[in-house]
Amino acid sequence: MSDEKKYQITAAGMKAKQDRLMELKTVLLPECVERIKEARAQGDLSENAEYSAAKELQSKLQGEIDEIENLVKYAEVINESDTKDQVSFGSTVKVYDEEWDEEIVYTIVGSQEADAMNNRISNESPVGMALLGAKPGQVISFETPGGTVSMKVVEIL
Repeated sequence: MSDEKKYQITAAGMKAKQDRLMELKTVLLPECVERIKEARAQGDLSENAEYSAAKELQSKLQGEIDEIENLVKYAEVINESDTKDQVSFGSTVKVYDEEWDEEIVYTIVGSQEADAMNNRISNESPVGMALLGAKPGQVISFETPGGTVSMKVVEIL
């Protein structure tokens, strides 16, 4: 067993990462290489802004490729449960926040797919950890820098 960290990811998250990797390798990087070739043809590279910009883009694209390849290599695809009995990895859950008097819908995903702006929260986050295993009707609590937060699990969607 490797000492490398395993990244938990949903099957949909893995597919999205693999699709992005394919796009990077087959479309974006070749386009960038073509831009570099065209910029080289313009002559003096020391004062060629197009060449510098294209090389910088190539570096960013290669960095993203390396990052995704590492993620895919060490990913552990977690099969999402379709049970409505308790919150599990991949669950979409509606909670009620009494303090803010609002219902919020979260999807529990791996840290590599988390997107707070779209309420996709990591299973490693305080709220994600508190929700895992919770059942509809249960009140969960977790610590934040601002203090303890409690929410009621309304339903698992």
